[in-house]
Amino acid sequence: MPTTERLPDLSILTPHPHWSALSRRREGPCAHWTRGEAGTDTEVSHFRFIVGTGKPGNLAGVRHIILVLSGKGGVGKSTISTELALALRHAGKKVGILDVDLCGPSIPRMLRAQGRAVHQCDSGWVPVFVDQEQSISLMSVGFLLESPDEAVVWRGPKKNALIKQFVSDVAWGQLDYLVVDTPPGTSDEHMAAVEALRPYSPLGALVVTTPQAVSVGDVRRELTFCRKTGLQVVGVVENMSGFVCPHCAECTNVFSRGGGEALARLAGVPFLGSVPLDPELTRSLEEGRDFIRDFPKSPAFPALSSIAQKVLSKAPARLS
Repeated sequence: MPTTERLPDLSILTPHPHWSALSRRREGPCAHWTRGEAGTDTEVSHFRFIVGTGKPGNLAGVRHIILVLSGKGGVGKSTISTELALALRHAGKKVGILDVDLCGPSIPRMLRAQGRAVHQCDSGWVPVFVDQEQSISLMSVGFLLESPDEAVVWRGPKKNALIKQFVSDVAWGQLDYLVVDTPPGTSDEHMAAVEALRPYSPLGALVVTTPQAVSVGDVRRELTFCRKTGLQVVGVVENMSGFVCPHCAECTNVFSRGGGEALARLAGVPFLGSVPLDPELTRSLEEGRDFIRDFPKSPAFPALSSIAQKVLSKAPARLS
């Protein structure tokens, strides 16, 4: 059996298939990499990545934690996570984004941060700052991959271990809000995230849906997940709720209408708003631009700003 040096505070021993990329990026005294013996499996499966901090205090400076959930993929969950973070930032808040959608880490591209390196400090991983003012920080598995085309082919225990490392070993510093972008559905990855974040009393979950009956049905299960895990629902957001004509301003309901609001009313949870289909929003995400700053006259801008204001109103007493 290979031997490893255990660092004094806490060592997390996790099989890590991206050892070569991480070893090139290592900095500081709190990381140690070792390589196990090759066996019958591929050699890469025997790499070990050890983070030697894991101090519970890494989230002590975070005032509010919001998990963004969706019952199915393709509803724009990562879009809402990104724009919520940007809107909170423009409201004067310091914001972090934790991207735990391990198999589809799209937020680095949406914020034009792909290819950035993750470094180490005495407190753990240092998140990537996506703006010059350092008011938005981001941590994503996308920063740990050798190339954007690389797939994360892991079983559940390995994914859960990395999610727990992200929660315990990222040095966020002082944040007003941490937005956690989760995978679609209700899997053990969601359980790992909720359990790891529970000691920090998350503000709750923001659930994203589209107006179609199929999506709304999946969100019902997402709300059941929140109820069973004791996670408060901050509210439901209906994305892609209609297309506003740029010439006459008439709204066409491409994907039905009102499903998200009806579901929220039926479930007894807040409805935060409807975000229309907006080509300018799509373009801003493709180009990594700040939609809230650059497109204040866009049809989606009022909806996203209103959603952020409703989130801000959820816990005014804890902001002091």
